[in-house]
Amino acid sequence: MHWRAIVRLFGLLLMFYSLSFLPSLMVSLLYSDKQWLTFIGSAVIVFLLGTLLWGINFKQRQELSVRDGFLVVTLFWFLLGLVGALPFYLSLHLNFTDAVFESISGFTTTGATVIVGLDQLPQSILYHRQQIQWLGGMGIIVLAVAILPLLGVGGMQLYRAETSGVAKNEKMTPRIAETARSLWLIYLLLTLCCALAYWLAGMSLFDAVGHAFATVATGGFSTHDDSIGFFDSPVIEAIAIVFMLAGGINFAVHFLVLRRKLLSPYAEDPEARTYILMFIIASVFIALSLYFSGAYSGGWEALRYAAFQVASIMTSTGFGTAVFAEWPLHIPLILVILAFIGGCAGSTAGGIKVMRIMLLAKLGLRQLELLVHPRSVSVVKLGKRPVSETVLFAIWGFYVLYIVTALMLTVAMMGAGLDLVSAFGAVVATINLLGPGLGEVASNFATVDATVKWLAVFAMLVGRLEVFTLLILFLPAYWRN
Repeated sequence: MHWRAIVRLFGLLLMFYSLSFLPSLMVSLLYSDKQWLTFIGSAVIVFLLGTLLWGINFKQRQELSVRDGFLVVTLFWFLLGLVGALPFYLSLHLNFTDAVFESISGFTTTGATVIVGLDQLPQSILYHRQQIQWLGGMGIIVLAVAILPLLGVGGMQLYRAETSGVAKNEKMTPRIAETARSLWLIYLLLTLCCALAYWLAGMSLFDAVGHAFATVATGGFSTHDDSIGFFDSPVIEAIAIVFMLAGGINFAVHFLVLRRKLLSPYAEDPEARTYILMFIIASVFIALSLYFSGAYSGGWEALRYAAFQVASIMTSTGFGTAVFAEWPLHIPLILVILAFIGGCAGSTAGGIKVMRIMLLAKLGLRQLELLVHPRSVSVVKLGKRPVSETVLFAIWGFYVLYIVTALMLTVAMMGAGLDLVSAFGAVVATINLLGPGLGEVASNFATVDATVKWLAVFAMLVGRLEVFTLLILFLPAYWRN
């Protein structure tokens, strides 16, 4: 391990991150909410810490290895959670656990919260919550392009190499830095369009920007306790659905759409087609269930609430216009399944990802065929392209680790005092980066024990870092020279 080089890198990143407090400072001055000292203090603390870490190691310029990269990504995500918690700690006087929980939830785009009374918070604190989600949302896209292909977990490298619309001679850009810039441009463009649409639909400029941050990042934080339901507007909900679904699509597909100036890549990509089809089928089924159960009197009203919740849960955004835990019992179960499936690979959404679920289903069907025809040779394909056995094996390993980790966390949370429904709901909400859960955590995590909150922090990091990136650090072999 190149420890001093890693610490030097952390110093540089912290110095750079200290600049992110400036927009919140400007919001504080604009709205005169008396929080400007909070953000100046936070920026100074983070900048001085970064300067210290960089200064004592400024000569350490060794090139980091792939193994170092796993540690850097995991530790820096947690370190961001610590420094991002400073405004919550200094201004709202949250205890250390709650401040870190809120910050990690933002950066991982989970959207779970321990804060009650959002409507009474200073605007600059609300803006800070929304901004950390937005930064975290793009952070995972860049991570997917730069780090996850090295893991061979069936994520972006699967898309780029052989199984989707981006062929080997049709790469996004030849260099990682150029790719990251292209992704940031797309991300920024989507955010601006979303904010403008919200504003034109009747939101204040402050709410429009804040909710655009959360929507495109599929984060779910809101500036109001009632979330999107605060506005009670079908138009705003429709805008949210469009941009939540956009945030859940592979950003490489968005790149192709912009480059070709055609919408055809959405239809050509098998993962995007399946993702949209799942949304339509689930929305119609749940709308019919709500209508015939009498939860809503009109068919359009049932479809309005069903489509919004399906989009919010599938993309792991977690916005709410209704408490789905109060709907007929089979509907929350369907939504939980959708939460585990999640969005597309290479998107801001959480979950196992649609591409992996598609390939797991194809793998299962192949095994059934082999039982009937043991000597047949069957190749799993995504679209028209074959998927290598190495990738299929990696995806199977990812799925097993994901489910086992979720089950172990459920047991641990029950051991920490939650009932079965609340413990399972808390894990669903955190490992899938969803936000709202079931039972005691249906609305927030304010009342649960500190142990549960730290377990939830671990679950959020596991979900955001795609399991392997974090769990590999627990292997003894990883630490051997």
